[in-house]
Amino acid sequence: MAPRANWKGFLKVGELVCPVALYTAASTSERIAFHMLNRKTGHRLHREFVDSETGKVVEREDQVKGYEAGENDYIALDPEEIAAAVPESDKTLEIDAFIACDDIDHLYFDKPYYLVPSDRHGAEAFALIREGMKATKVAALAETVLFRRVRSLLIRPEGDGLIATTLNYDYEVRSAEETFSEIPALKLKGEMLELAEHIIKTKSGRFDPKTFDDRYDAALAEVVKAKIEGRKIKPVKPKAEGKVIDLMEALRQSAGTNEKPAKREAKKTAAANKTAVKRRKAG
Repeated sequence: MAPRANWKGFLKVGELVCPVALYTAASTSERIAFHMLNRKTGHRLHREFVDSETGKVVEREDQVKGYEAGENDYIALDPEEIAAAVPESDKTLEIDAFIACDDIDHLYFDKPYYLVPSDRHGAEAFALIREGMKATKVAALAETVLFRRVRSLLIRPEGDGLIATTLNYDYEVRSAEETFSEIPALKLKGEMLELAEHIIKTKSGRFDPKTFDDRYDAALAEVVKAKIEGRKIKPVKPKAEGKVIDLMEALRQSAGTNEKPAKREAKKTAAANKTAVKRRKAG
């Protein structure tokens, strides 16, 4: 089945307009999902909202959203009042500015979407915007009403299409300085850094998402399969706890050596001297 567009509208740069559609680029729909059941009957359960004071179930028509102004003090808002705050949408994804691709910290990245032309008539204008961005190596900042909220998006060229990533608001991104402020300032020894650099070099690789495995989801799938087939479910063996050892010792073991750099250098020098002696004798 062809993917369903999350949003359709128009991409606008100045007077240049083309019809486009947004498609989800990352989804969690393939994960194992569970429903709550009645253990005795096996029937599925449904949720009900209960009055916190009376304990009685509140019917849907009597439910309203509320804002907590103080402890046990709520301001009720009718659906019409909330709807009045929803911005009007003209279905236009308007580009406000072109920026360098690395101008935005990745902390502001929210959710990625594929942006494609929604009909053949707009394909030429779409291609013109895409190729222009590739040639100048820029990304675009745009804004539109998406899912009842005004959202800013970063648009980047990718292959034959564009990728539009919704951006977190500034108030949603927490300060790194506040979080890192308690980390103590330490002076690291030269040998420690040498060993750390060596470990990093030996562990160097390339990013390949196909190699990542959701072991928890796979384990859940196996549990469900075992249940269906009537097999006994094997409990997962806990991993052995690591021993707390000296930091330098841990670095040496990780680097594949238990010798100190001074000893290694002494061995190298001795080996070199031995080779030189043999050459002199041979000469």
